[in-house]
Amino acid sequence: MYRTRGETHGFIYEANTRLLLARLRTHDPGLTLGTLSPGEFEQWARAGYGLVWLMGVWARSDGARREALAHPDLQAAYSGVLGQWTADDVAGSPYAIADYSVDPALGTDQDLRRVRAVAHSAGLGLIVDFVPNHVALDHPWTRAHPDWFVTGTSEDVDVYPGLFFRSATGAHLAYGKDPHFPPWTDTAQVNFFSGDMRRAWIEQLRAIARVADGVRCDMAMLGLNDVFEGTWGPFVRTDRPAEEFWTEAIGCVKDEYPDFLFVAEAYWSLEAKLLSLGFDFVYDKALYDLLRQGTAGDVGRYLHACPVEHQRTVRFIENHDEPRAAAVFGRERSRAAAVAIATLPGLCLIHEGQAEGRRHRVPVQLVREPAEEPDAGMMAFYDRLLGACREIVFRDATWSLGHADPASEGDDSHRQLLSWSWSSARQLCIVAVNYSAAPARGRLRIALPEWLPGTVAARDILNGPSYSYDRAELDVQGLYVALEPWQSHVLVVP
Repeated sequence: MYRTRGETHGFIYEANTRLLLARLRTHDPGLTLGTLSPGEFEQWARAGYGLVWLMGVWARSDGARREALAHPDLQAAYSGVLGQWTADDVAGSPYAIADYSVDPALGTDQDLRRVRAVAHSAGLGLIVDFVPNHVALDHPWTRAHPDWFVTGTSEDVDVYPGLFFRSATGAHLAYGKDPHFPPWTDTAQVNFFSGDMRRAWIEQLRAIARVADGVRCDMAMLGLNDVFEGTWGPFVRTDRPAEEFWTEAIGCVKDEYPDFLFVAEAYWSLEAKLLSLGFDFVYDKALYDLLRQGTAGDVGRYLHACPVEHQRTVRFIENHDEPRAAAVFGRERSRAAAVAIATLPGLCLIHEGQAEGRRHRVPVQLVREPAEEPDAGMMAFYDRLLGACREIVFRDATWSLGHADPASEGDDSHRQLLSWSWSSARQLCIVAVNYSAAPARGRLRIALPEWLPGTVAARDILNGPSYSYDRAELDVQGLYVALEPWQSHVLVVP
């Protein structure tokens, strides 16, 4: 299982729990979380994953389902993915949580405890969702504790008619919101400045820590004092606390469960702030954007100047919020990007269907997915990539960025090469990626360990060939590589 202490690299697999069970129920209609085969977890462990994120395990909201069925943009998205669809294909968003108990469509709370035990027996840790910014409109708190939410007066509702809804008790509660987008009209916005609400969230996190090994915290930066005040200040009638919510919450949970992992979905250059408050990992959306739209030079400069510790990032090229990598990167570029995120420090997130080359992003409200023929070539590539990473000694290894010099005078193609190395007392791994649509040549300048012999025998564990180099030549001239568009080497010695 992935451990935070002493680890610099790991893999996490994201599975949409409703779709996973729907897939498996074609062979076993009565399947629940509690009867999920240990073989599923053993398969993930054999592939090299240390953590499994079962996305969407908590109870969904009937009110959110009504919103999901009526929303025109969502209706268009369902049609774009499924063509013909019915109301039976739609549930409430898993991010409009009605209650932090297992959704009845999946099983029971006891089933989740069993899943964790099965995951542990396979050597895996279990990650689930925590959505701190909002709850479903019909969450019990909206009736019992309206003061835990951002509320408006009658005058506020008149001035901002799309920002509030009338709860079951008649209170005007604000919809959940990101300040850069319209409100999420299937959710109610919590008041992060409410001490009672904070204490309730901390108790909820403690309860989750009894059944899982970590949480992926949705839109974690929205809970920061400055962000919350900037979004909701005019409507908050509670004094701003001196302490950040996350400092308080993470500290309380880790006092009791020190190995419990906190993973932040984070944007807006607030990653370092969240790490300083106690998060173990933060999303690296900046790298995703550069891999998708930038050049090798852009990626290289970012890696050299990365504002947070590399080993505390979550790298990805798709997830449930982003479009499918095969569709937006293109088949070959997505492979090069996958080599990069798989061999950089930190957590590498692989989304279900990514390794099969799926091209349709399924809205999280859907409980049915379209039929897609797996891309056999993409599956073989990911098998090789994950197999290669199982051979690399990441633990107790030092990661170093390299750079490329020209292979010959006037040849600038070396600028399209990305390179880095992992060096331990018993292995050297060199990664080279041509992150461009043209051939690239260059001489890689990599920090070489003292133990490297005079004749260096290297295997490309991604592609198969073996190479022999003269150590003295490597010291003076660097490692010569010539790569076709979007191709990579993952070389290991010995």
